[in-house]
Amino acid sequence: MSNPEALSIAHLPTLPSPRPLHQLDYEPFRGQKSPIVIDNGSSTLRYGFAYDPARRGVGPRIYPDTSPNVISRFKDRKSNKPVLIFGDGVEFDSGARAQARTPWEGDVLLNFDALENALDYAFLRMGIDDADAVEHPVFMTERLCSPLHSRTLTSELMFELYGVPRLLYGIDSLMSFYQNNGPSTKSFCKADGLIVSFNTASTSVVPMLSGKGILSHCKRIPWGASHAADYLQRLVQLKYPTFPGRVTSPQITVDISKSLYAQHERVIQFPFAAPTENEKTEEELARGAERRRLQGKKLQEIAAQKRAEKLADMEEWLQHLTELLDRRETISGEEWKRALSAESYQNDAELENDVKKAEKEVNKRRKKDAADGDDQEEEEPSFPLLDTPDEELDEESLKEKRKQRMMKAGWEARVRVRREKEREREEKEAEERREADERERDLGGWADKLRREHEATMIRIKERTRRKAALSDRKSAVAQARMKSIASLAADDRVSKKRRKTGGEDMFGADDADWAIYRKINTAAASSDEEDDVARLETVESKLLAHDPTFSAEHTYAALAQKRSALMQAFRPQYDEGDPAGAARVHLSTERWRACETWFSPGIAGVDAAGLGEVIQNVLARFNEQEKGRLVKNVFLAGAPSEMPELMERVHNVMRPILPPEMELRVCRAEDGSLDPWRGMAHNALNSDLWKYAVTNEEYNEWGGERIRRWWGGNWNSSFVDDTV
Repeated sequence: MSNPEALSIAHLPTLPSPRPLHQLDYEPFRGQKSPIVIDNGSSTLRYGFAYDPARRGVGPRIYPDTSPNVISRFKDRKSNKPVLIFGDGVEFDSGARAQARTPWEGDVLLNFDALENALDYAFLRMGIDDADAVEHPVFMTERLCSPLHSRTLTSELMFELYGVPRLLYGIDSLMSFYQNNGPSTKSFCKADGLIVSFNTASTSVVPMLSGKGILSHCKRIPWGASHAADYLQRLVQLKYPTFPGRVTSPQITVDISKSLYAQHERVIQFPFAAPTENEKTEEELARGAERRRLQGKKLQEIAAQKRAEKLADMEEWLQHLTELLDRRETISGEEWKRALSAESYQNDAELENDVKKAEKEVNKRRKKDAADGDDQEEEEPSFPLLDTPDEELDEESLKEKRKQRMMKAGWEARVRVRREKEREREEKEAEERREADERERDLGGWADKLRREHEATMIRIKERTRRKAALSDRKSAVAQARMKSIASLAADDRVSKKRRKTGGEDMFGADDADWAIYRKINTAAASSDEEDDVARLETVESKLLAHDPTFSAEHTYAALAQKRSALMQAFRPQYDEGDPAGAARVHLSTERWRACETWFSPGIAGVDAAGLGEVIQNVLARFNEQEKGRLVKNVFLAGAPSEMPELMERVHNVMRPILPPEMELRVCRAEDGSLDPWRGMAHNALNSDLWKYAVTNEEYNEWGGERIRRWWGGNWNSSFVDDTV
């Protein structure tokens, strides 16, 4: 990316250090029967006494003690002792993170050993550690339509383990509604409204009339903030499959609560380690270049020496075979057969074939050495023995004559190579002169011709690339055509063995075009045509860059191949390869809307459930027009996810079409979606009339843990209306 400074980059917040356990002063509450309020949330545990002793008589307590509702039980590696960690300290130990768990499984309270550890921590934090029992009434939250199993075991913990005198359950969303709509005095709420509660693992719609929750008409969808965070995490992992860091769910949770519906694009900077570069001085760079040059020269000398040794060995072997072949005319037939047998030859043809191969190999190596050497003219050597008849020479002279014959062949090969190179150089210079004349006469026409050639060559290369990509899909037309070609080769009518015996021949290969079928079906090796096209493309581009002012580096094939579409560049900007900060950035654009829209269309994430608009419409359909008007005048958004920007406008837009035009619609949200449930509970806990709905220890022993009294802020399942209160 060319200008990262223009981006609005948000850095991930650093985790706070784990807090030591500081106990509160319990003495002001000892023997006072002060109510304890516990908001047992899926992600956060909020607890504390209902009032502050410094503000007693003024009002309820405003800020409770909070801690992440997560525990971890593991064995320490160093001390080999069991360790139990609760709260924010879990994130600071890798062993603790691996064993972390919460009391909740989705939207159901199931892990009661974890709940017991959480309550132990809360009571210790409040200083209740030297008493035999918790001698305070407890006001505790539970989920809407909580299963009786969860309520039974929670009541069992409270009454039998902690010995609380009274226990009252309330629904967190109703308590948040009371905090924002209730009276300032210690009287019950009489307000109307439609509560939309955004929770961690679910979203509920609860109608309120005259301050009472109509739980028989409430609805819930199985989608919450944790599901949205997991969905956004999967989208990020799909968008950045090779991201250098690990995108965790807590990081996504931080972003989902602050960025959705807010900006056009949000850039998240993840931690990264900048590479350390040691800058070298010019003297060190020069020494390194000289060292590399000497090493390269030494390697070239070693390679030339090895080639010379191989050439000498081949010449010696060729001389040996030539001497053996010359003996055929001077010895008898039996001696010749024995000589061939001693060299492992069956007949003369095999020997002559090896001589031809050796001569070809020697000439090839000499030609290569001549091409790699300098092009300076060398004096023509003299070979006096070649013109002397063999009859006039003795044995040593014959050997020298054969040696001179091979030396002459090598010299002639070098001469031919020099002439060929000279001819190619002259043809190239003539072509350059003709091209220069054409360029001077008509620069536009010359450039257009090269541009057409450039375009045609790129089309051929792209077509080969597309064909290779299509071959990876066995169902593509290209792959099926390849299989048909292979099948036709396998099923081709070959010459039978009987016809071969009678003189029939297989004529495949007589035409050079026959061999193109193998290039067509071979997908691994690069064809010579492809290499020629790439070389020609580089030549054409170099000419256009040098002489055509309208042709720039952006028009080259390499630049066009690396250039991405504007849509892809906007969706996922690409940074330079050596930019570690850019590689550790996540650009969130459409993913933020997709993750948030799942509340209104869960099918986007593959959840078979109605959206929030349909659920609200279904709930409102159960009331008459007068009651419906009372409900929609106060659509109340509760829960921590309700603090997402623009969420109120989105709910308003989804409800307006399902209501009559003349019906008034107002949408608001909690002042503090996280703390308002606890504050509403604390406000109600100071009302002595509320505790007549609580279950006492004696009633628990008589009824069991699932039985409760029905009241306006609690669940209705397994509840009864007590006419005596």
